[in-house]
Amino acid sequence: MKEKTIILNHEQIMHKLRRMAYQIYEANAFRDHVVIAGISEQGFKLASLLRDEVAQIAPFKMTLCRVTMDKTNPIDTVTCDLSLDHIKDQSIILVDDVLHSGTALIYGVGYFLQVPLAQFKTAVLVDRNHKKYPIKADFKGISLSTSLNENVVTDFSQGNYSASLV
Repeated sequence: MKEKTIILNHEQIMHKLRRMAYQIYEANAFRDHVVIAGISEQGFKLASLLRDEVAQIAPFKMTLCRVTMDKTNPIDTVTCDLSLDHIKDQSIILVDDVLHSGTALIYGVGYFLQVPLAQFKTAVLVDRNHKKYPIKADFKGISLSTSLNENVVTDFSQGNYSASLV
């Protein structure tokens, strides 16, 4: 069994989320509405936590939605629980827990680009710096250089959040 090293504990994750919330507020200060789209499953959990943090400081309305896809073969599998009509001309923040290769984010971006948007940003808790695609995180908790055989796993269990290197 691989050894697990905690890279972010609950308190550190909450601090990162608070900082990211202020960055999101700053990037959307003059908007009425922001859509926070979380990639299932861990990305959606992170998006929900991020929405709660932004709601404490920002006056704009937010809509949380879930993005699903087959991460092993994402071509034509991306869906969202909001209609594209609802997303049209909105500010979108696509959230995932860890930016591994960029596959989930790049296909998620492609899905939302089917309609005109006011703004599009991405947010991740951990950016591993091993991207396969030319995508970046606009808002990130931490950048972490890892070897290709290491993996980052997040846990958003109630009251005991963590990000670990395995």
